[in-house]
Formats: sequence, structure tokens, C-alpha cells
Amino acid sequence: MQQPVIVVNQKIERESGRKAQMNNIEAAKTVASLISSTLGPCAMLKMILDPMGGTVLTNDGNCILREIDVVQPAAKHMLELARAQDEEVGDGTTSVIILTGEILSLAQPLLERNIHPLKIVKGFTQALDDALAAVEKVATTINPEDKAQLQEVVRACLGTKFNSREEELMCNMAVEATLRVVRKDPVTGVKDIDIKRYAKVEKIPGGSITDSQVLDGVMFNKDHIHQKMRRVIENPRIILLDSPLEYKKPETTINVEVTKDTDWEALLKQEEDYVRAICSTIISFKPDVVITEKGASDLAAHFLYKAGITCIRRLRKTDNNRIARATGATIASRVEELTEDHVGRAGLFEIKKLGDEYFTFITGCSAGSACSIVLRGASKDTLNEMERNLHDAMCVARNIILEPRIVHGAASCEMHVSASLMAKSKTISGVEQAAYQAIAMALEVVPRILTSNCGANVIRVVTDLRARHANGEGWYWGINGHTGEIVDVRDLKILEPAAVKIQALKTSIEAAAMILRVDDVVSGTKLRQDKPAAAPAQQEDDPESGDAAGAE
Repeated sequence: MQQPVIVVNQKIERESGRKAQMNNIEAAKTVASLISSTLGPCAMLKMILDPMGGTVLTNDGNCILREIDVVQPAAKHMLELARAQDEEVGDGTTSVIILTGEILSLAQPLLERNIHPLKIVKGFTQALDDALAAVEKVATTINPEDKAQLQEVVRACLGTKFNSREEELMCNMAVEATLRVVRKDPVTGVKDIDIKRYAKVEKIPGGSITDSQVLDGVMFNKDHIHQKMRRVIENPRIILLDSPLEYKKPETTINVEVTKDTDWEALLKQEEDYVRAICSTIISFKPDVVITEKGASDLAAHFLYKAGITCIRRLRKTDNNRIARATGATIASRVEELTEDHVGRAGLFEIKKLGDEYFTFITGCSAGSACSIVLRGASKDTLNEMERNLHDAMCVARNIILEPRIVHGAASCEMHVSASLMAKSKTISGVEQAAYQAIAMALEVVPRILTSNCGANVIRVVTDLRARHANGEGWYWGINGHTGEIVDVRDLKILEPAAVKIQALKTSIEAAAMILRVDDVVSGTKLRQDKPAAAPAQQEDDPESGDAAGAE
């Protein structure tokens, strides 16, 4: 699918030296300015249109940058930053882009003063080490087993999102879903939290947001294969298969000569006997539900129905893995391998009709470490945005469980680091001092944008905040994102994982340093050599030469 282009598509010629650096900085500033209005609780939404007529409504930085099409190489690099931040910690994607753009913006005057880029990068690297040390000083450890503390941290993440009206419900769902998929290695004690695979979000348009819930089990969009099979089963025994319940079709062509009427009947009987044998093996374990990833024939459906077994076929591999983890079942590759240990158990098996489709619910799996999150809402756009926000919230909860260290948000951490760096810069001599101070000033972009987005007086508020941190009045002064006033963030209880702040600082400063070290932008495609001047007619007729000319 084609994507909308927001940066002008120009012919890429060779750019070197100062011109390449300035163009890269301008591209980075353009990308940062695009999403600066999506930061904070008063964030605006972006409506992104694609050529197919679809729309995406979101204020998630990573989603916005994933949907747009960018041509300039440095701008593409900025897009990768948001993706890396999202994969690593799941939150802070907008902050990374804004911070990188501001750092490069403040590096621009240094380049114009003919300071060598490597000198600037050296100052940046020194500032990064001191910035991380400043974050470590204000980071505190919490108890990841305490559900109330977890919810406080997640609530701060959801406060900047589109569905912040329902943040209490979403917060509880994110924490509950994340805690449900935690698995602890009995030997090493290492925790494994795979929310991507085992906390599946199912979006069903219709109903109210308050109808959303986290199931103590799994659900999937399937119906049984025989109209008379049971739809509700209490305490079911469940068998999961990765093999077909039908006659195996040969992989090679086989010629069968049928000369008599009885020959055809013998072939059909052979097929029936094979399916009957498979079903008899399954029935011997007395399951209530059989689920297979492959096909199941009508004959198998008949045999299983007669035995009172409900069968579901052609389930996705990922869904089957979640059922196995929730019910304690083991997926069998061949029916002949089945043992009693392969059988899983649940509290309730139920098939319901929601809207126009049938959904299967397997719930009551209290010991399982997989779950499904059912999201209900007015429209698909609302549900998609809810899913993105819920994913960020679950990533924050996961980070806290794995590394239970937090810092206070609302720009207090950034301003504390900025004041620390500015004070430390007085001990640095040489041109590195200017680069060091550039990082300190760049961190002020976060309170500046938070204040701007809620309509307060930016200059007055940021100046006052800077003075409070510089005078040593305390690291806890931040900005109320709704009113633009300076407040004690301990009263607001806005907490963020330290891992998000640390990763954002590392990503933004290292990316800015890398972009500054670029002094040559060269197209990597080989240009086709021009045809000889002796044959102009042939050159015009040759379609390849026309393409080459266009590429050049």
C-alpha cells in the first residue's frame, strides 16, 4: 500500500560537507515539529490519510511516523528511532523524536561557528554520561508485587492518551493482563513477560468502552464445525492438535484403476476406516473439546458429535499456543502421540454470538499464564487507538515488573537533568562546553511543549521552572499538563519507569551524534551510462534509457 508523503520528494544528488549536515538537521527538525503537538495530556490527534481512502486517528508518536512516507535519509533515521524506542520499552516515542530534533537544532549554531562535528559529539557523549547519572540519583525503587503502585505508574502513561476519560478501567486492564502473563523460571528465578504473544487484544465494534474486560482465559473468532455440537461446556477437557482430522491426500500423483463397483466402495471404506481410527483414538481420552490447526472432514465431525465432543478446526497457530498456555494442554503433532498429559482443563467453554460473528470463549483458567483482552467501542478507529494505548500501558507495566525503578514525570526529571548538566558545564573548558550546554538546553523542550500544548504562557512558566531547579529548590517541580501551572509532582503522583527515561536519553543523544557525523550523502544506486551520441533515435526508443534518465 502506498503511504502519504510529507517530506518533499527531491532527486537525491550528492551532498557533502556543511550542506549535507544542514539538510539533515532541517529534516530532523521537520519530523520533530510534526509530532510535537502530540505530547502531554492535552495532546492533539493526527488524522493520517492513505491513497486507498482509509484514515488513522492517533496521537501515538510511533504510529504516526510508521504511517507517513519520508524520502530524506536523515528523516528516515528519525523514524527508526521511534520504532527502536517502542520495541525496547514501549513508551516515550514522541519524547525521543522531539528531543533529537531539539538537540540537532541547538547543534546548528555550533556548526555555523565552524566547530568541528567531532568536538560537538565529544561534548554530547560526556553530557550523556552525566545525564544518566543524574537520572539514577532521582530514581527510586518500588515493589512490583504491589498492584496499587503499578497502577499509579500505568495511570501516568494513560493520562496523555486519547482514552484518558476511561483511564481507571484501562489502567486496571493493563495491569491485570500484564500480571497474568508473567512466568517465572523455577530454577533461575528470571521473569518472562511476553505480552505480544500471550496477551492478545480482540477488538469487537459495538457496545460501550465499559464493556471491555480481561478474560481469565482466551477467546478467538471461531465456531464449531457441526450445528448440533454443544456450545456451553463446564469444566471441559481440551485436546489441542496440529494435525488434520481427515484422510491424508498423497503428495505425489497416484493412479488408481477402478474396474468394478466394489472397488470404489473399498476406496471409500478405506478412507472411512482411517478417519474412524483417528477419532476412536481421540474419543478414548474422553475429551469435551478438540481443537486442531488443520482441517477436519465432515465424517470426523460426525464421529466426534456422536461421542459428545465439540470440534473446532483451522485455528491460527498463535491462538493455539495461547490456549495451550492458558489451559495447561500440550499441542500434539500426531493423534497417535496423545497421552493423558496432553489434555488441558478450563472452567468454562462457551460459544457466543457478538454482532454478526461467533466467538469461542475458554475461561476459568486461573493457573494459566495467557489471556485475551476484549475491547468494545463505538467504531474501529476508537478501538484501534484504544489498542495502541493499551499496548503502551502494558509495556510500562512490564518494564516496572522487570526493573522496578521509577522517576517522577511531568517534565520534572528533564528539568532536574538540565539543571545538573548546566551546573556541571561550568567545570568544562574548551569548545566541548558549548555542546555540553546544548544538551542541557535541549532538555527544556519537554516542559516547553507541555506548556504550549495546554495554552499557558510558555516563556514565563519555563523561566520560573528553570529558576526553581537551578536554585536548588528541589528536583520535584514539574508542570501540570492540564493547566500549565508549576506543581509538586509528588502531589500529582505522575510516575514513569526509569527505563523509559534512560532509553530516551541514550537514543536521542546517540542518534543526534550519529547524524552530525554524516558529511556526505551519496545515492547508493548505480546510474546507467548514457548511450553514445551517435544513436539518438535508439536512445529515445529504448525504454531502459528513459528510466535511467529519470533516475538521474
